[in-house]
Amino acid sequence: MDYIDSICNASASILDMTPAVRKPEEGKVVLDYILDNCAKWPNKIFLTQPMGGDEVLNVTFSEFLSESKKMAAYIESLNLPAPSQIAIMSKNCVWWLMADLAIMMSGHCAVPIYPTLTAETVKYTLEHSESKLLFVGKLDTHPWNEMKKGIPAGMSCVSFPICPSDVSYDKWADLIGDNEEIKEIKKRTPEEMATIIYTSGSTGVPKGVMLSFKNLTDTTFGLINTTHATENDRYLSYLPISHGMERWVGECLPFITGLHVFYAESLTTFVQDLNRCQPTLFLSVPRLWTKFQLGVFKKMPPEKLQKLLKIPFISYLVKKKLLKALGLNHVRYAGSGSAPLPPDLLAWYRSLGLELLEGYGMTENFNYSHMSKPGGGRVGYVGEPSEGVEQRIAADGEIQVKSPGMMMGYFKNEEATKETMTEDGWLRTGDKGELDDAGRLKITGRTKEIFKTSKGKYVAPAPIENQYISNIRIELACVGGRGHQAANAILMLSEDAKKEAAESGGKDAIEKELEELIKTVNSGLDDHEKLQFVAVVNDVWEPENGFLTPTNKIKRARIEEEYNPLMEEWYNSKKKVIWHKW
Repeated sequence: MDYIDSICNASASILDMTPAVRKPEEGKVVLDYILDNCAKWPNKIFLTQPMGGDEVLNVTFSEFLSESKKMAAYIESLNLPAPSQIAIMSKNCVWWLMADLAIMMSGHCAVPIYPTLTAETVKYTLEHSESKLLFVGKLDTHPWNEMKKGIPAGMSCVSFPICPSDVSYDKWADLIGDNEEIKEIKKRTPEEMATIIYTSGSTGVPKGVMLSFKNLTDTTFGLINTTHATENDRYLSYLPISHGMERWVGECLPFITGLHVFYAESLTTFVQDLNRCQPTLFLSVPRLWTKFQLGVFKKMPPEKLQKLLKIPFISYLVKKKLLKALGLNHVRYAGSGSAPLPPDLLAWYRSLGLELLEGYGMTENFNYSHMSKPGGGRVGYVGEPSEGVEQRIAADGEIQVKSPGMMMGYFKNEEATKETMTEDGWLRTGDKGELDDAGRLKITGRTKEIFKTSKGKYVAPAPIENQYISNIRIELACVGGRGHQAANAILMLSEDAKKEAAESGGKDAIEKELEELIKTVNSGLDDHEKLQFVAVVNDVWEPENGFLTPTNKIKRARIEEEYNPLMEEWYNSKKKVIWHKW
């Protein structure tokens, strides 16, 4: 399940001037729109790329198109059968979009590869997708040292201008040099396959979702009609563009609207990158929204902030100052993706005047399913069906949808495709949900994640986890207990809480808080859902070690595999809070 964002904080005056609904022109796809924009605004800056330190590269539409055309000519010179799959393995950067445009113009199909995968998954993706060429770009040293082991021997590779120092592949700059641009841009039709996006693999082997140009184009117009995005907007691209959501918002939306895209250099420069961009559209994930909040609390304790926000004039100044410090003071649409937002976190941002509205979607429908609308959001709900989307709740509670983003199927996996689609053509989401009177959707759990305790009662872990991660001490939580007498939770503390726990008396203070938290959460749960204990692990869960997906969702199977051997001991201890490896 992928949560996408949507998007808000639009003023009443903006809503009063809602533009006319836009529809794609007959036969035109994202490729046609970016070519139109390059012709319309040749000298307008399209992309801004930090190059280290204070150096920044600004790329105009004409420069963007020229480099892309030259790379398309190189791809054409390889005489690959058309269409062939061509993979891109890089963090977000200007050359990612150039490579994808070159792939489109030369008649081929792009296969994004997450920049934080194991060698095994890299190898599987490249081989399963039958990729004939690989672009290697901006990658951190640790993931790259692992990922390069998965690149098949003899595979043709091209390196971006920014890439690991030990990369010895053909260089982008050398290949385009003074080469001529591609003479004839291939016409792409709406029905053609545009990309294969491999699912993040939170359960089992990644599946290759085939998406057409029509999927990419129609859903982007739906996004435009929700956000009212134009060429005057600014967007900071830093969530993995290998993921469907960022591909949609960080590539397809700019291709069609011509908005200005800024790239982030690294997590350590993130605030600087935000302030350079001054985004008007901004998307993030719960982990980062929580980190932003913790950054504020470091400078101003929550109790003091709440008092100040109750004083009318002071409240206005404090809100303005905090949003400016976060680099979000120009944001008119903001939201969160990848996982549910804790209600307390939503409420906190709303108290600052930033309304975060969630949405819901999957790679299998290119994220286009449900979106909350400005002023119409409801806490705990992910919105109503987007334009052209139908929804229904099956007899077993599963959410099923029809969407303009509906995939063509899974690449080389007809069996999985049939399992995911109903006989009458609806997409099985694998999520359970319910609707309110206004037709807004609430996610109540993941069908495959729901487990039985030894007492025969079902427990849905996600809603319980949500209550724990809303606490500023906790960064990640995994609720389990399959086959045991009661449920439990394994917790990873926030960075600040870890530091405090390492100090004298710190663990005792945190343990008391966690015991109170267990009481509070359990008081609102049915008896069979109550947690017997929480285990605080001194491990780091991240995509690089397989505990998280590339989009920062927990991998339950990996976590259970790691800690299941300890469960019997933990249950027998009868402790409410267990410290592991401290």
